[in-house]
Amino acid sequence: MMQAIVFSRYGTPDALQLTEVPKPLADDHDVLVKVYASSVNSWDWEFMSGRPLLNRLLYGLFRPKTRKQVLGADIAGRVESVGRKVSRFRPGDEVFGDLWDNWGGFAQYACAHETALEAKPVNLSFEQAAAVPQAGVLALQGLRKAGQIQPGEQVLINGAGGGVGTFALQLARLCGAEVTAVDAAAKLRLLRSVGADHIVDYTREDFSQTGKTYDLIIDCRNVRSMFANRRALKPGGTYAMVGGSMTGVYQLWLLSLLGRLTHDDRKLCLVAEGPNQGLAELRELIESGKILPVVDRIYPLSQVPQALAYFGRGQHRGKIVISIRQ
Repeated sequence: MMQAIVFSRYGTPDALQLTEVPKPLADDHDVLVKVYASSVNSWDWEFMSGRPLLNRLLYGLFRPKTRKQVLGADIAGRVESVGRKVSRFRPGDEVFGDLWDNWGGFAQYACAHETALEAKPVNLSFEQAAAVPQAGVLALQGLRKAGQIQPGEQVLINGAGGGVGTFALQLARLCGAEVTAVDAAAKLRLLRSVGADHIVDYTREDFSQTGKTYDLIIDCRNVRSMFANRRALKPGGTYAMVGGSMTGVYQLWLLSLLGRLTHDDRKLCLVAEGPNQGLAELRELIESGKILPVVDRIYPLSQVPQALAYFGRGQHRGKIVISIRQ
């Protein structure tokens, strides 16, 4: 048995409980990981709340399916055991990864296919490493939607003070881009410290209304219409949606189709390549000191409900981490 945070009904963080559940079993290609840290992502919030409706269609219409009752996708820990066909890892290896298709990170042990994991960066603690996989990969994939960013190109990151945004900001600066970071006033000092060239307080200014245009917009919030977002793109520019509502996704698809019909060369893209694609590259950048995760708060496993409540208020700077030291 092991301790885990489980939920049996959709709703608020109050529905989450710390309890004992059976330890997961590893198949032939699986790795059993003793989890030392996890982190909170927007997908945890959406799965817990049962919104959007698509999540319920995937994971249980009226209540979450039994095997999906433990939230948490990001993990960092040590390999406990491996399946008989696993070749990449051995017991004792330190690993990290995104378990978005299995979940189960808010627990003392988690099971993952060996391809879902990479060796943990040697210069990070387990808590820091757990902040990387989902947010870092989404940021990297968003940046790649525009191809190879050239020095001096204009990049705007909306929602730059969160987990994905702080990684995207660092990665864009690493490419030599001139970066405009958009977020709430309380996060502006953080954005300057991470390297933003320009800061926009969204409560005072709407970047889509200023007349300034960008080569790439990475949108971690998606609260504006796609018409407004497209208006802020330069000819040939790219808009990459990382998070937001299904309404925004539908608008993106419709405007993308309209753009192809009218030969508009501005691209509207959804970042959805899947987990861990680019995680090894991120590890190399971290170990070389070129980027680092930004961690706001660390909660123990028993306080996952408080961590998710804090996440839901939208005040966090960077990532919220769950420590599961045993």
